[in-house]
Amino acid sequence: MSVPAFIDITEEDQASELRSYLKSKGAEISEENSEGGLHVDLAHIIEVCDICLKEDDKDVESVMNSIVSLLLILETEKQEALTESLCEKLLKSREGERPSLRLQLLRNLFHGMEENAPARYIVYCSLIKVAASCNAIQYIPTDLDQVRKWISDWNLTVDKKHHVLRLLYEALVDCKKSDAAAKIMVELLGSYTEDNASQARVDAHRCIVRALNDQNTFLFDHLLALKPVRFLEGEHIHDLLTIFVSGKLAAYVKFYQNNKDFIDSLGLSHEQNTAKMRLLTLMGMAVENKEISFDTLQQELQIPEEEVEAFVIDAVRTKMVYCKIDQTQRKVIVSHTTHRTFGKQQWQQLYDSLNSWKQNLNQVRNSLLSLSTA
Repeated sequence: MSVPAFIDITEEDQASELRSYLKSKGAEISEENSEGGLHVDLAHIIEVCDICLKEDDKDVESVMNSIVSLLLILETEKQEALTESLCEKLLKSREGERPSLRLQLLRNLFHGMEENAPARYIVYCSLIKVAASCNAIQYIPTDLDQVRKWISDWNLTVDKKHHVLRLLYEALVDCKKSDAAAKIMVELLGSYTEDNASQARVDAHRCIVRALNDQNTFLFDHLLALKPVRFLEGEHIHDLLTIFVSGKLAAYVKFYQNNKDFIDSLGLSHEQNTAKMRLLTLMGMAVENKEISFDTLQQELQIPEEEVEAFVIDAVRTKMVYCKIDQTQRKVIVSHTTHRTFGKQQWQQLYDSLNSWKQNLNQVRNSLLSLSTA
């Protein structure tokens, strides 16, 4: 791949032109090419190239594309070192200084490189940082499947893989992309093994807190299966997560009474936690009972009678449970609910349901065949 730099001159002349241009803008650089070769010239040029960021966008992009076009013809080892230098220059610009231009320049560099070029990792990390700084994460690729492919293509070490996933997670959180951020964090935590799970302690802790704090997240059982989260067993944060996975409101209230300072230290809202646990408790009840009396709801959800109907209506709005209210009989009739956990028992229920449908369809098919041959 390449970038648009339509210059019909030799690489040496191109480097010389860049030297002259940058010197004319006040850069401390010689107009004469180095005897060390193109990579040395590029190192000198990149060292002072940030001076041109004050110019018109089109002029800057033209200069940077010229630098990138030379960068791309270097050997991989030399290319990586100079790519890192160029990215550092674009990142070190003052905060808020032309972020959209810097983002475009990094995009040109990223897409100009071969798909499997290891140096793309450096550029992608820089892209994430700049995009996060100007709330423009939507303008760079963040799809998890694509990121997984790049991690494989670039043959990243475990540390680099963790670094890029952590950067991406933090950027998505900063840009209010909670669903995408949650997927990235699960991917990050899932990449740890029994041997290094303890190294992800901070990430696991943050993942749990962010999930609990997200008003649109109600299912947490997948977090318990992650090795770094399992490493936290026996700690308050793991106990709290377990309550949100399968416990009832009463269990949370008791936990809060005993660990109020801990909940406050996490920055979690007790009122928000209580509201979420009421919904989760209803979901658990709805799995076991298709009809639930108002009296039972009052007791389990710890709400007065006059608030039951409003609560059920709000619960239906979340689409986690589907039910209707029978005011005459003072009960709730459940038609469907989302399972809070999905383990062996739920898989068996799904298998039984699908098998029943299959048998019913066979019966219908046989009946139709009988009619057609009669």
